[in-house]
Amino acid sequence: MSRQGPPVHQARKRFGQNFLHDAGVIDRIVRAISPKIDDNLLEIGPGMGALTESLVLNNPSMTVLELDRDLVPGLRTQFFSYPEFTVLQGDALRFDYSELVAEKPLRIVGNLPYNISTPLIFHLLNYADRITDMHFMLQKEVVQRMAAVPGDSQWGRLAVMTQYQCQVQPLFPVGSGAFKPAPKVESAIVRLMPYDTPPIPAKDRALLAKVVRTAFSARRKTLRKAMAVLLNDDDWPQLGIDPGLRPQNLTLANFVAIADYLYERPAGDLHE
Repeated sequence: MSRQGPPVHQARKRFGQNFLHDAGVIDRIVRAISPKIDDNLLEIGPGMGALTESLVLNNPSMTVLELDRDLVPGLRTQFFSYPEFTVLQGDALRFDYSELVAEKPLRIVGNLPYNISTPLIFHLLNYADRITDMHFMLQKEVVQRMAAVPGDSQWGRLAVMTQYQCQVQPLFPVGSGAFKPAPKVESAIVRLMPYDTPPIPAKDRALLAKVVRTAFSARRKTLRKAMAVLLNDDDWPQLGIDPGLRPQNLTLANFVAIADYLYERPAGDLHE
């Protein structure tokens, strides 16, 4: 089917726009995603449709979600020959992704603006049980943080909460020359595959999130000081954790154990 060429558009800094244009990188991304015709496929931030052009060939009924109102008419024109192709205008950080889940869970793809990537990942994790997988272009440093291991300086809230719900697979780096305008940072592709059941399930995910957030809000302090609002000196021996350690020394299993301990202990409003 024929389609119109991409619209002319000036990248906007306030939207963190860096448009992907390298055909080789696009091909490699599409091969990693391996989209199928019957997938419930959503692309976040299609921009000028460079990646979309390849995805829609495999999935003509895909949906795209674009924040920039000025890009929406161009996308609708560019892909007018695909009657089942859907363009939604909205903020990915506030969007209710359950609206797009009918009979099939979502597969989500996106070249995410660097300025919203971390909060957007946290937002999407709220829908993990309705998502098959996610493939994102992110700042390379963010991918490294997501895939970090305990004891690593980059092990933190993003790694713990992402790895609690998803298998994290860094795929390959992408140089700045693949974008227009070229960003000042390197990028990388990551695959996130939500678990049906977390390998180490917590009794209360919201409480786990509170424990992790509290710990890493003072990551340079010892656990005794960083988590004083949740735990006192009598609690640590029961947990079998040295309170002299720092948050980055704890494993995912340690954080789940702390959350479960607080859940089971009468403690006022700790699990509100």
